[in-house]
Amino acid sequence: MVPLTVIPENKLPPRGGPASSEPQRIATFRSGVSCRRDLPGPLRLTLIGWTVDHPDEKVSLAFSGDAPDNLPDVLEDPTVDRIDVGLYRISSPPREWIVNATAVHLHRQIATVFYRAIPPRTAPLSKRLFWRFVLALAASPLGKRVLLALRRR
Repeated sequence: MVPLTVIPENKLPPRGGPASSEPQRIATFRSGVSCRRDLPGPLRLTLIGWTVDHPDEKVSLAFSGDAPDNLPDVLEDPTVDRIDVGLYRISSPPREWIVNATAVHLHRQIATVFYRAIPPRTAPLSKRLFWRFVLALAASPLGKRVLLALRRR
């Protein structure tokens, strides 16, 4: 199972206090980030790339709202901030765009980190010997004939 974080508007932490108008940083991407639009679906804009905070994990940030019309297909080093309830700013110097969305969905691909921590188990010895024998048979013309004969049975 891959973690998925859904941040509804009413569950976001305060932005720095009751009187603060500071934006809340959602994500800081690095290098090129793909912008995908899915018009028929509920998540109409998805940013896909690598973040500064988690450099080993590919991140997808999906918005439950319409994408700006003039947003390019690729952004360089963008940041995403929540500037108000339902309003998000995507900044990629020298430009920025405002997205109206009811929620933001943050998804991290953790497979690389997971398999680095827990390596896959080795195959049993009997299975390794069986496949070594079958591949050795398949490497010779006589062995190929034997394998084809066994397959026809």
